[in-house]
Amino acid sequence: MPSPLISVIIPTYGREAVLCSTLKNTLEQEYPAYEVIVVDQTQQHQPDTESLLSALVSEDKIQLYQVQWASLPAARNYAIERSTGDILLFIDDDVELPPGYLQAHAQVYAARSDVGAVAGRVFDRMKLADAQPDLQIEDLPPQAMDPGIAWYYIDLVHTVKPQQVLTARGCNMSFRRLLFERHQLRFDERFRGSAVREESDFCLRIRKTGYKIWYSPEAHLIHLGEETGGCHDISTRSLAYQITFYHNHFLMALKNLTPLQVLRLAGRLFDCHVLGRPPCNKSGSPMKVISRFGFYSLGFLNAVKTLLLTGHQSRIYTQPHSMQVETSLQTTELV
Repeated sequence: MPSPLISVIIPTYGREAVLCSTLKNTLEQEYPAYEVIVVDQTQQHQPDTESLLSALVSEDKIQLYQVQWASLPAARNYAIERSTGDILLFIDDDVELPPGYLQAHAQVYAARSDVGAVAGRVFDRMKLADAQPDLQIEDLPPQAMDPGIAWYYIDLVHTVKPQQVLTARGCNMSFRRLLFERHQLRFDERFRGSAVREESDFCLRIRKTGYKIWYSPEAHLIHLGEETGGCHDISTRSLAYQITFYHNHFLMALKNLTPLQVLRLAGRLFDCHVLGRPPCNKSGSPMKVISRFGFYSLGFLNAVKTLLLTGHQSRIYTQPHSMQVETSLQTTELV
């Protein structure tokens, strides 16, 4: 059987040398049928980056789209509607792919017709030398499939056994095209800033389709976690980042969970991120706790406000009328 076409989708924002490295590494894959789609939200690149991007476009090695806004979930949606692959594979713009990476994703779909998404293993550069570098997990605990508390039990860094999971990491995940065409799923563009939990929100909605999300440790990559660019468009110490962090968690919860599950997630979020207990291990200073509780409360109120103002409308940047602001560096218009 011919290999299914894979659309490799790379949203990028504010990245230079590491983006170039990621693209070169991706194009070294020996998989026989794939396209590379880059959605660039950077307004001005350095000359070396511009030169490489232009060369790759002129050689028909990538499809490059430049947009005037910055939103990770919107960039994903933008690429979905311009892709042609049977499998849509999303990676970040600061990763390293091993040989056989694309094949590892494809072979899961070939082997399991009940799988609609593949969650790949992620070796975070910042965690490669963590306190437990030799830790290996066979089976994730039952709590990892409980959407109220799963986010504190899903470990896609140290798990070595293939198994069903609740969610994927946004820097290494793939989906069957039918999820987007037959089931009309799209990423929710209301997730802000770093868009934390946008992939979790999407994966929770896959449950309604009947398809499984399958974890494949063979489909692994290294996530470099660059300190600037990408999702790091606002300082992690800023007021905006802190409120957005909680906004996104509560938005995911209020959209997808039962009232009891929402309460349990809120409780774990409070215990870990506000009180600073393990695994967060933050300062227990009363002033720090009070400050974090303020962010927590404002984030919840912001999420409620978002849902009240938008209802079921989750597309902010990629509505048809907004497509007119795009510029494409393709020699042939694909819109």
